[in-house]
Amino acid sequence: MKIRKGDEVIVIAGKDKGATGKVLRVLPREERVVVEGVNLITKNVKADQARPGKQTGRVTVEAPLHVSNVALVEDGKPVRVGYRINEDGTKVRISRRSGKEI
Repeated sequence: MKIRKGDEVIVIAGKDKGATGKVLRVLPREERVVVEGVNLITKNVKADQARPGKQTGRVTVEAPLHVSNVALVEDGKPVRVGYRINEDGTKVRISRRSGKEI
């Protein structure tokens, strides 16, 4: 997957189209990402003695989005990701728009 935890992304499809946020979690097997403040759902969480101090009742959390519905952001615009091998042999991600290293 070309998107990693900590990347700044923009939603390009779905009900939250145009929203930006930081990637909190990447689920490579399901090809999904969890983005901060995007795709919010309400869960009913029951109180549990094994989890003291945790929030209970109606809790709003971020649900995963498919990775095809998000793109990396550069200067507020979505960009595609490419790869380049440096002279020292390291593989780095680059922006297809500007050619800069991400």
